[in-house]
Amino acid sequence: MKALQYNSFGGIENLKLTDIPEPTVSENKVRIKVTAVGLNPMDWAIMGNEALAQNFGVQLPMTFGYDFAGIIDQISEDVTDFAVGDRVYGSTLTGAAAEKIIMPASGQQLFHTPDNISDEIASTLTVAVSTAAVAIRKAKISVNDTLLVGGAAGGVGTFVVQIAKTLGAKVIGTASDSTASYLAELGADQVKYGAGLIDQLTEKHITAAIELHNQEVVDTALALGIPANRITTIIMFPQPPEGVTTSTGSEVEYEEFQAVIDQVSAGTIKVPIAAIYSIEDYAKAISAQAARHVHGKIVMIF
Repeated sequence: MKALQYNSFGGIENLKLTDIPEPTVSENKVRIKVTAVGLNPMDWAIMGNEALAQNFGVQLPMTFGYDFAGIIDQISEDVTDFAVGDRVYGSTLTGAAAEKIIMPASGQQLFHTPDNISDEIASTLTVAVSTAAVAIRKAKISVNDTLLVGGAAGGVGTFVVQIAKTLGAKVIGTASDSTASYLAELGADQVKYGAGLIDQLTEKHITAAIELHNQEVVDTALALGIPANRITTIIMFPQPPEGVTTSTGSEVEYEEFQAVIDQVSAGTIKVPIAAIYSIEDYAKAISAQAARHVHGKIVMIF
């Protein structure tokens, strides 16, 4: 079977679609025929940074990607919560971009795909929804807030903006001017990042901030007098200023994750797909995602 793998750390040039043996299930496991892989910045960031990869238990050769959707085609005899033919989605630290993958049948890694959600959309959900939900919780967002979001038009930002809006908050997102209409569709006001950002925000009465791109919004929020405990970031390096929390998808609570999935299923939270590529066009897909200028999510399909 085909798998998109890398044998050394670095850029896209280290990736190759290669033939590997087809896996089989063991105790409390299911096998999934992968139909779609949703891309995240962590995918290529981990591949390009050996020190970071060690934190995620990467062992070479490594299958690329983490988020997926597909159909179960094999289960072990002890599995009761899933059946052959079930549509599923989730995330795996052992790599998602392979024709077939093995997943545990228990734990918060594998989910049934709602009937009205396509595999392409399902493959984009796990990492981005989890990270966004944790960030919203840690920034303590409520109806009384005006939230500043750094990198609001990206995959996680798309969910952060919409979750905050469902809570009744006002949202202002940093992005290029060309992204203003996209953010407006999500319910956020756009401000241009870079020089002059503080001046644009002085009269906006910002009460909380979530950083999804670099250090700019964290520094700006502190300069505006926002308490550090109302600021959270997904950027771990360099270490955030004292009191500013970090947010990772691994900290998500099932109830807050499922609440967002229910809203996606109901159509109250949208999942814009910027582009869909065949797995053979992985270099184009990853390059587009890594450029960080796409509006929404990028998906590779088998």
